[in-house]
Amino acid sequence: MSTPRDLELLFEIGSLRHVCRGWRQHLGTDCANDLEHTVRVAFLALALARQEGAPNEELILKMALTHDIAETRVSDHSYIQKVYVETDEARAAHDMFSGTILADLKNIIAAFESRQSIEAKIVKDTDNLDIDLELKELEETGHQLPEKWRKFRRLIRDEKFYTASAKKMWDEIQEADPSSWHIAANKWMKIPDAGK
Repeated sequence: MSTPRDLELLFEIGSLRHVCRGWRQHLGTDCANDLEHTVRVAFLALALARQEGAPNEELILKMALTHDIAETRVSDHSYIQKVYVETDEARAAHDMFSGTILADLKNIIAAFESRQSIEAKIVKDTDNLDIDLELKELEETGHQLPEKWRKFRRLIRDEKFYTASAKKMWDEIQEADPSSWHIAANKWMKIPDAGK
């Protein structure tokens, strides 16, 4: 049986879909919200964990699902805003999860923030890689910011990434075609008699 606090938490998690990514201000266009970002980070983290041979996929997924969860209370801030704004994500997460059946997730968030474990490093790498995937998608639509950001995204790849697999994936993203998955899977390619 759920408690009122458990239900409040679930509603709060749902509100993550209304939290805009901080860099939206600089894009001048729509980009993934925090919840959409979190979903792709979870899948990226699982893939990267397997590439790195990290055995604790349960921990990886818990970290990925909670890595930005406190932003329901502190919001997401861009690279400019972070120069001026300090947030207390640990307190936000503590208050968010206290009194709920998921209170143990506070420890997962703390472990992620410490960046001591391979799991935390993988999730942080994928937090960054999701930005690069989205930049590639924006580039496909003709947006010019991805090219302007390429130099500092390369700096992040070279100096901030923790794992070799993340660096390799970043390189692959730069050459990838964001449309290839749906072009190859469309019915005109898969079903020879389609449309006849």
